[in-house]
Amino acid sequence: MTGVLAGVDLTGLPDHVRRLLEAGPDLPLRHRTPRPSATARRSAVLILFGEGPRGADVLLIEKSPRLRTHAGQPAFPGGGADPGEEYPVGTALREAQEEAGIDPAGVRVLATLPELFLGPSDNLVVPVVAWWDDPRDVTVGDPREVARVARVPLAELADPANRFRVRHSSGYVGPAFGVAGMVVWGFTAGLLDAVLEAAGLARPWDVRDVRPLEAAGARPAVVPGSLGEGGAEDAAAPTVADPPPDGGPASTVPSR
Repeated sequence: MTGVLAGVDLTGLPDHVRRLLEAGPDLPLRHRTPRPSATARRSAVLILFGEGPRGADVLLIEKSPRLRTHAGQPAFPGGGADPGEEYPVGTALREAQEEAGIDPAGVRVLATLPELFLGPSDNLVVPVVAWWDDPRDVTVGDPREVARVARVPLAELADPANRFRVRHSSGYVGPAFGVAGMVVWGFTAGLLDAVLEAAGLARPWDVRDVRPLEAAGARPAVVPGSLGEGGAEDAAAPTVADPPPDGGPASTVPSR
């Protein structure tokens, strides 16, 4: 069921999160989504808000360039449901723990947004909204699956200088964000665009600025529809984690 979860404590949440929760059932993206197929796989993504060193932020990952599908694409933590697990909340939390080292105990799950069908990958996705009560290290979980984890300030996402549209060779044209050394596009950018609008954070930007996906700086990509780019990244940014050369876990944001 879409909406704020029963019994959730909304104490201390910032205004932008409260606005999103209120507007969530009418998320603008929902009306641009086709009906799901009979074979669609149940999936979930975690939209994890927090208060970071540079203000209000949201967690994003970048898929490993070695993946067979959606290689190098920025995304929310997420993936397909496992048999027997609590869906969609359990799915979103498990994936966030595996991909970005997020401790579920430090996360307050708030709501679920309307399910969204991704035709190219045949996924029926439920976005799960959460607040990071106890932020810990930003880490790269399995470097075979994740290339980078970043806490991206909402102010940077909303900055018109970081916004444009990309054109895929398939003919797809959609919103994009150039943040944290990534070009965020496709499903993730569409969902971020809707979330910023619903949260009251959206600012006017030049929708006439349309760039070929390759020229925008994105990794080679498939037609948008993954679960899951662009100024230069600040190598000293405390909210971005990259895998170390030895392949072990990487972390940057110090634990409390």
